[in-house]
Amino acid sequence: MVKTSIKNQEAKLKSLNQKIKAEKSKIDQRLGKQIISQAGLDYTNLTRETIKELAKEAADLLRTHQKPQQK
Repeated sequence: MVKTSIKNQEAKLKSLNQKIKAEKSKIDQRLGKQIISQAGLDYTNLTRETIKELAKEAADLLRTHQKPQQK
């Protein structure tokens, strides 16, 4: 009885983790698409190295403009 309950909870947890992973992926794709669109970038010129450099620049910019967290 207890084993069945645990297995059911594990199955629910696994399903929830898959849903979370899928939602994160959707957000990543939307964010990337919006950045590319808003910046007017050409997909044909985006190499892996260019993408990494742009991501680092965007992250640095966001960090410098981020409001300090209130405690």
